[in-house]
Amino acid sequence: MAGNTLGELFRVTNFGESHGPAIGCVVDGCPPGLALTVADIQVELDRRKPGTSRHVTQRQEADQVEILSGVYEGYTTGAPIALLIRNTDQRSKDYSNIAQSFRPGHADFSYWYKYGVRDPRGGGRSSARLTAPTVAAGAVARKWLQEQYGTTFRGCMTALGAIEVAIEDWAQTEQNPFFAANSSQIAEMEAYMDALRRDGDSIGARIRVEAQRMPVGLGEPIYDRLDADIAKAMMGLNAVKGVEIGDGFASVSQRGSEHGDEITPEGFMSNHAGGILGGVSTGQDLVVHLAIKPTSSIRVPRRSLDTEGNPVTVETHGRHDPCVGIRATPIAEALLALVVMDHVLRQRALRGEVKGAGFPFV
Repeated sequence: MAGNTLGELFRVTNFGESHGPAIGCVVDGCPPGLALTVADIQVELDRRKPGTSRHVTQRQEADQVEILSGVYEGYTTGAPIALLIRNTDQRSKDYSNIAQSFRPGHADFSYWYKYGVRDPRGGGRSSARLTAPTVAAGAVARKWLQEQYGTTFRGCMTALGAIEVAIEDWAQTEQNPFFAANSSQIAEMEAYMDALRRDGDSIGARIRVEAQRMPVGLGEPIYDRLDADIAKAMMGLNAVKGVEIGDGFASVSQRGSEHGDEITPEGFMSNHAGGILGGVSTGQDLVVHLAIKPTSSIRVPRRSLDTEGNPVTVETHGRHDPCVGIRATPIAEALLALVVMDHVLRQRALRGEVKGAGFPFV
């Protein structure tokens, strides 16, 4: 099974299954000399972990990370960094009734047809559980980028189903289970999720993620554009069905006189492009939007087939997120950090540090 590695110079290889003994990743290409401890990584994993509110899966995983290699006396050595997260709360019996059938909306059918075998326990390799190592690797990239360039990452939920979630105060994203950038809509969102759980159904979400204080000049034309690599990484996140850079699909209804970001001696006057022009970063904030589909594991009976091709009715029981978008924000932040980190190292290898020539706003 290929396709488990992201990046060229900062390479992250993800391994494990939802109900296996452990999950983890190997981070190759991290520069030496970065002060790195378990605590630096754990803080990001704690933002993503399950069981943190009644609105997400009640699987109780501590997601305690272990650093197995690549760090000596508190500093990275340049060697591959192996990160391990042990699974401690698997409940595989929840999947015994669907081991021989395909859940609608899941990867069950496509994996079974492609590989001739699948691990039905929690989706195996296709499980969102595998996003935890991504967040762990992203924590390494985030720390290095902040120390070297002051680059930071943040995200929030901007829609829960049909509820448009306003951005009023970014500080509120860490104060509620939805990563909503306001406090005024939390009661409405909680009531909506409670009703959804009673119905045994699920809903989708929209997430906004940003990178601030970006280096200029990251990205390569034509197929290694920064936005292309961001889109590829984000589409690797479970349940993502759409990615927008900047204004995205809203650009369709904009005139060129509105959409094109004018430039003055003080800098860009707007950021409709989302911080990328011609596939190369402008130094403005990167702005990315994700569309996340409804969770496929629901209690509502659905028609499907078993492995013999016979019609069956599938009801998925167990512990699932009625909206996977609720925990997606720290994952999206991590993925954006990984792409930026990889492109920074690629640009440094190409021509060293990028400096603005006579442009004080760069």
